Amino acid sequence: MTRSDPRGLFGPSDVEVTTRPDGAVIVRSPHPLPAPARTMTDALDRWAAARPERVFLAQRNAAGAWREVSYAGARALARNIAQGLIDRGLGPERPVAILSGNGLEHALVGLGAMYAGVPYASVSPAYTLVSTDFAKLKFILGLLTPGLVVAVGAAPFMRAIAAAVPAGTELALMDAPPGTMRVTPLEALWSRPASGEVDAASARVTPDTVAKVLFTSGSTGAPKGVINTQRMLTSNQAMLAAAFPFLAAAPPTLVDWLPWSHTFGANHNFGLALTHGGTFYVDDGKPLPGAIEATARNLREVSPTVYFNVPKGYEMLLPHLRADAGLRRSLFGRLKFLFYAGAALAPHLRTELEAMARATTGEPIPMITSLGSTETAPSALTVTAKAAAPGVIGIPNLGVELKLVASAGKLEARLKGPNITPGYWRQPELTAAAFDEEGYYLLGDALKFADRDAPEKGFIFDGRIAEDFKLATGTWVSVGPLRARFIAAFAPLVRDVVIAGHDRDQIAALAIPDPDACRALEPAALAARLGDMLARFNADAQASSMRIARLLALADPLSIDKGEITDKGSINQRAVLEHRAALVIALYADPPGPGVVVAARS
Repeated sequence: MTRSDPRGLFGPSDVEVTTRPDGAVIVRSPHPLPAPARTMTDALDRWAAARPERVFLAQRNAAGAWREVSYAGARALARNIAQGLIDRGLGPERPVAILSGNGLEHALVGLGAMYAGVPYASVSPAYTLVSTDFAKLKFILGLLTPGLVVAVGAAPFMRAIAAAVPAGTELALMDAPPGTMRVTPLEALWSRPASGEVDAASARVTPDTVAKVLFTSGSTGAPKGVINTQRMLTSNQAMLAAAFPFLAAAPPTLVDWLPWSHTFGANHNFGLALTHGGTFYVDDGKPLPGAIEATARNLREVSPTVYFNVPKGYEMLLPHLRADAGLRRSLFGRLKFLFYAGAALAPHLRTELEAMARATTGEPIPMITSLGSTETAPSALTVTAKAAAPGVIGIPNLGVELKLVASAGKLEARLKGPNITPGYWRQPELTAAAFDEEGYYLLGDALKFADRDAPEKGFIFDGRIAEDFKLATGTWVSVGPLRARFIAAFAPLVRDVVIAGHDRDQIAALAIPDPDACRALEPAALAARLGDMLARFNADAQASSMRIARLLALADPLSIDKGEITDKGSINQRAVLEHRAALVIALYADPPGPGVVVAARS
């Protein structure tokens, strides 16, 4: 505990920095990583023995009451499920695919698969419920070759199942609609008590056993199946325990909606609750109109000790927090920190949330972030007491080695550590391309020191290497920082932006408007507001690489089937520019196309 960390929230802050003769900069913690567990289910065994009646998982039922499962109950059911998977002869060649979203049954099937040593994949519901052609779902199931497909609340998934699940694959469904094709009731998976076969299978699971396959969102093409081993998951939890030592003092309480088809919700958050014997409340809300109300209700009833969300989630919670003192007391009352990831946080959001937390509790509550990817399990860099300034993503976790390599005027980040994936499921060519000649994973992000003379102050995200481009003048445009600055300047009217200008004289932008914020504005009024914002934005620009000459607000939503937007809301800049080529032409036309806002000449 230090003066800068009076509540003892954070782990070690010191780092070692070495510049090699080849120019590469190596950054690591001088502290060793504590020994991780053998498997994630070791934690379930531990807490089922030590605190059998403690609530592990909770989810609302149809009547709105919390349906709870204790640690002992979860272990018994997961082991029974493992028996069901063993009986079916499932394994690496015939894994399990789960199509439905977060929930008790989803969690138990995943844990049962881990006990049995059977890989499983949680497939994003966006590929089954939002997609219209099911192309990505077909690709994923074709690559995975599941022996069992699971869905809870099956009715919404039936079109996708009929279109994409290979004939002859067993379906284990809960609440299948009448007249459905022949299926196995999901309850049958846990109907047979676990035998010695489960103990033997669990004993054969090693740190190198594949626990799950998480499919990337496809922001750079077709989804990639990232292999997640037990070592990756347990090592990452050991890293988080070292980064946040307060977790060992009391079991955490989470209220969380982040999808288990992604590493943030599944590995980071669910794993945090399991590792520390905490309670995980499945939030049935999300940051969408008509759904954020459920999140507010849940947070009003359950006070989390740590809270995770994406910036849009915090933005949509703000009106509820402003209007409801009880919600503020419940959210902030026991909270150690607010954590965001997945996108840049607008400064006005941070300012208001931090002020609100201080006014409610009488003390500051840190608002922090991190850096990682599906391939890093996910946490690779984490904030500390000295590396927690706005925009700082922290320093390398214990056990993680960061290599920085000069690339187009930036420092490209590459990573080594026990939390790094061994590769991609049945895609050896992608695996080979993902690592450099020394075995460092190519993260694809650029970083910069917050203070080169004080590396313990951490790093700042400096954009995606693949997104940057040159103007016709030869000037490099750093898309990541420009995009973050644009989103902050155009809030709340704009949710995101796609930057254009490769080999052109000036930068232009396709703005993705926020439907709620723009709903009351006529097109002319919206264009006028955007024009005023653009003038202020460019007044602060220090160079041509930071100035936007023209912008156009998109009228049509981005398409998940075309790969313009991922299931978690990330935008594929390249795909949007390709599919909206006519709009890019209109942006640069002389005279400009309809709706184009042109900046005043400097």
